[in-house]
Amino acid sequence: MANEISIKVNVGDRMYPLQISAFEEEYVRKAVKLLNEKMTFFNNSFSGKDKVDGLAMAALEYAVDGLKKDTVMQKPQAPKQDLSLLENELSEIEALLQS
Repeated sequence: MANEISIKVNVGDRMYPLQISAFEEEYVRKAVKLLNEKMTFFNNSFSGKDKVDGLAMAALEYAVDGLKKDTVMQKPQAPKQDLSLLENELSEIEALLQS
């Protein structure tokens, strides 16, 4: 990878060395921050669990959110009939505005 850098990130009180592109550094650091915050939330919400449980629940939540976004991005576009109706309505509104 061109322009690779070495960084260390702390996830759940463990240090992990990473080789990433310089472009990714900001995203990785923000992701680590979000993950640690979510882990803390789950660990504080469910007493008696260890950090791995908080990490697992945080990872699950982010994975579900990612899948939801992927599903939304893959939804089919509106049928042509719906677009034609919308175009007709917009034409009527435009005619009213011009008169």
